[in-house]
Amino acid sequence: MDFIYNNDVTIPLGNIKLDGKLIIPVTANGIVIFSHGSGSSHLSPRNIMVAEYLHKQHFGTLLFDLLTPLEDQYYQNRFNIELLTDRLIGATEWLEKQPFVKGHRLGYFGASTGAASALHAAAYLTRLTAIVSRGGRPDLAMNVLEKIESPTLLIVGSLDFEVLELNRKAYMQLTCEKKLAVIPGATHLFEEKGKMEQVCEEAGLWFNKYLQPAVIEG
Repeated sequence: MDFIYNNDVTIPLGNIKLDGKLIIPVTANGIVIFSHGSGSSHLSPRNIMVAEYLHKQHFGTLLFDLLTPLEDQYYQNRFNIELLTDRLIGATEWLEKQPFVKGHRLGYFGASTGAASALHAAAYLTRLTAIVSRGGRPDLAMNVLEKIESPTLLIVGSLDFEVLELNRKAYMQLTCEKKLAVIPGATHLFEEKGKMEQVCEEAGLWFNKYLQPAVIEG
């Protein structure tokens, strides 16, 4: 596969810098920005697996760390949704300024608390065209769910009982195009055989439906 861009990146945000990996296939229809969960970095095997699947589906990906290594040592930062949201918005705006990104629509893929920050950011950045949450905590974004206009997919394992109930409540609050996909036999981290593959497929279908190039009318 040929790429427009395939490199490690450093995202400057104020007085800090965040590490990440940006990959854009030549055939990219859009770019998915990953918002990682608590204690997870851009090197998360699960998110890398999803990203590699999306590349084959003709999407670019930006995986980056929402927290610096020092910040991540303090557990409370992992649940500081306001901080995580500010970082995600900042990284999104940084990405939009890159010359090779021009014309690409953007979406979010969030996990755990990172999904909450993705939902908060999407309520602010209404130009986002698709959101996918994997084992997310949308309950931490209840106050903004009705403001979200981007089509939103919530993916949860059927055996992740507490998080599944939280997602069901959040799903009822969403007024946008939405879907709750429950993966049978999966727990919170989708570690069971074949379950992450099902997550990839659900995400791929959603982004293929909603994260497509804008139609230019002549």
